[in-house]
Amino acid sequence: MDFCASIILSVIIPVYNEEDNVLPLYQAITDALATSHHTYEIIFINDGSTDKTEAGLNELAKKDKRVGAIHLKRNFGQTAAIMAGIDNAKGDIIIPMDGDLQNDPRDIPRLVEKLDQGYDVCSGWRKDRKDNPLKRNLPSFIANMLISRISGVHLNDYGCTLKAYKREVIKDVKLYGEMHRFIPIYATWQGAKVTEIPVSHHARKYGKSKYGLERTIKVVLDLMVVKFLAKYAQKPIYVFGSFGLFNLLIAFLAIAWAFYLKFFGDKSFVQTPLPLIFVMAAITGFMCILMGLLAEMIMRTYYESQDKPVYLIRESYNLKRGL
Repeated sequence: MDFCASIILSVIIPVYNEEDNVLPLYQAITDALATSHHTYEIIFINDGSTDKTEAGLNELAKKDKRVGAIHLKRNFGQTAAIMAGIDNAKGDIIIPMDGDLQNDPRDIPRLVEKLDQGYDVCSGWRKDRKDNPLKRNLPSFIANMLISRISGVHLNDYGCTLKAYKREVIKDVKLYGEMHRFIPIYATWQGAKVTEIPVSHHARKYGKSKYGLERTIKVVLDLMVVKFLAKYAQKPIYVFGSFGLFNLLIAFLAIAWAFYLKFFGDKSFVQTPLPLIFVMAAITGFMCILMGLLAEMIMRTYYESQDKPVYLIRESYNLKRGL
């Protein structure tokens, strides 16, 4: 049987300046899957590394045909790198994971086992996380609580990259910003069954963490985008138009009160701020409605236009674009 036709698992690993971690991670994955009855491929996405990561990946790809290497032209970020891996994966099950050895490949069979039980997504939960409590763990806890509350999809650890997805769940997903962590939300909204299991987490041995407190802010902003898209992506006029009509109502009340004071309260227009409130609210209202109409036109163009990738591949090894 042709190897490409029999692949079941696609392990996707975005890496950025991880020259010391690439080989140990590869060995850990092959050891963890050695006894698995699933065939697999390992796709490393080099997200514009400036160290010797590229050379290490090329060497692995030459030695093992199960290893694919994608080198992006520059650093596009983790989400875009994961998207590149998904687009080029050939497996029925997609398993992204970090490239810093903090995720444990021995958890992969446990994630896949949950999918075999009928789930569409199995998310890892770093229950005993080995990171800085204040800089990493506390912001992550707050972010996870906000995401669960706002999205209605309750997971303990959205930030854990180690997850398993059935291919049909994510084949049409397009990711931007930091939105790879929200895939379980997209999947749930589409009717997928999502579960979560505790996974091992190790302290970083080599290299330096690329994440900081500012990432929590980005996650919260991306969450706002996800929530907006979920409710108003196809009808943005609803949100812009509602706010516009609210401002027009304020404008009407302000000018009506101004006329009342002029004729019954003996106060001229210049004695109150009401005319200014009327002007500002009216302008804001009309602008919001116009923005809503413009957004409607953009949405029409978006749905009718061709898909555009969020990354540019410079070169790749042992890969054919997934179906």
